[in-house]
Amino acid sequence: MYAVIQDRGKQYVVKPGDRLRVDLLPAEAGSEVVFDRVLLTGGDAGIAVGRPVVDGVSVRAKVVAERKEAKIIVFKKKRRKRMRRKQGHRQRMTEVEVVSIG
Repeated sequence: MYAVIQDRGKQYVVKPGDRLRVDLLPAEAGSEVVFDRVLLTGGDAGIAVGRPVVDGVSVRAKVVAERKEAKIIVFKKKRRKRMRRKQGHRQRMTEVEVVSIG
């Protein structure tokens, strides 16, 4: 069984046992989160497409850890003006493991 979930503007295809990184969630490691915006589910019984969400279906996941992504370098330069600016950014992410779909 698989599902397409939406979390704060991003969509993910998930199956039970999958690990995925989502934007930072206000949850502790080891706690459980529920994604209730399920856009599509599929499996042996067929496919259910929501308009916009599938009623009565949610995805439960366990928070594994909080991590930072790789650093992104933002470099700006204006030629002949001696203007250079370098800035780095590391996005904080939450790693979750999908427990069940139902």
